[in-house]
Amino acid sequence: MKIIRNICRVLLGLVFMFSGFVKGIDPFGSSIKFTEYLHSFHLGLLEPVALLLGVLLALTEFSTGVALVLNYRTRFFSWVALFFMSFFTLLTLYIAIDNSVTDCGCFGDAVKLTNWQTFYKNIVLIAITIFVFIKRNQYTPLLKSIKLSTVLYAVPILIYVWVCIYSYRHLPVIDFLPFKVGVNISDAMQIPKDAPAPVYKNTFYYKNKHTGEIKKFDESNYPWRDSLNWEFSKMDEPVLMDDGYEPVIKNFSILTPNGDDVKDFFLHDDNYTFMLVSSDVLRASVKTQGLINRLAVAARKNGMNFICLTASMHDEVEQFRLETSAPYEFFQCDETTLKSMIRSNPGLILTHKGTILHKWHYNDIPVFDEIRELRK
Repeated sequence: MKIIRNICRVLLGLVFMFSGFVKGIDPFGSSIKFTEYLHSFHLGLLEPVALLLGVLLALTEFSTGVALVLNYRTRFFSWVALFFMSFFTLLTLYIAIDNSVTDCGCFGDAVKLTNWQTFYKNIVLIAITIFVFIKRNQYTPLLKSIKLSTVLYAVPILIYVWVCIYSYRHLPVIDFLPFKVGVNISDAMQIPKDAPAPVYKNTFYYKNKHTGEIKKFDESNYPWRDSLNWEFSKMDEPVLMDDGYEPVIKNFSILTPNGDDVKDFFLHDDNYTFMLVSSDVLRASVKTQGLINRLAVAARKNGMNFICLTASMHDEVEQFRLETSAPYEFFQCDETTLKSMIRSNPGLILTHKGTILHKWHYNDIPVFDEIRELRK
């Protein structure tokens, strides 16, 4: 029984650590997910603190996980784990039924689960949590010294906090996004010919011409050939049962002000292409705008493309252009796609023939001489 107790404790701790880590190294992504939750529950007024809430959630998860793995104050942290799992099991059940959020984000962008998969996962975890909670008084600390135990617990927490701060000020130390370095955007958008297609459930209603009865049918038995006895009445909205194959990158486009999609030009051009990504130009940091402008001018003088992708409206773009003297063209792109390209506003991506070669946070904008070194 002792072995089972410890296996459950360590397993639960590792899950908490993993969940906290993948969210903590992507604080901007966590704030996006928290914002989605807030809006789904009509709490949009709390959006300004979404980043703080995301960071606190990730820190709590990670610190709880470390404590369970190290068997540090297990009596206390078993209470924390039980509260956590009870709350989120109920929350994920509601989300699975309501489907107001498409992805729970419990493992950030590292592991994608459907809402029902998340709920079933939580059922397993809460069972383990309850077992650990019941046995909490039977766990003994690894070290007898409270000071040494506290130091052993504090070290990974401090390292974790440093990694989170670094990821916030630069880019996530591990990139789980679809637009990661090495990915060819064109290839990642392709759907194989033999890929499974989406599956929908269709419900039809037909009226019996003799009795006037309206009866419900599905695709396997609806009487579309029997026009002598049945007359089509209506059809419910198709229900998606299976997404089928989904490409790694979806909804990527580069639209001109006239609505023309010119992504193929930039994804297949022999020249290098800089994509400055800014989901909202009016909320973008401008503290390194001078560096960006100089890099854009140098890049174009050396035959490279330099463009900005944004979801902002035309008048907002023009206001930004006037205020910053931005010397590059602006193109439209889906806001969600832009946020999945890079965790920085603005952020810079260098591509060649559609392959992502490098990504920079606005705090790390390079000078053109550094780009020359990358090309060698």
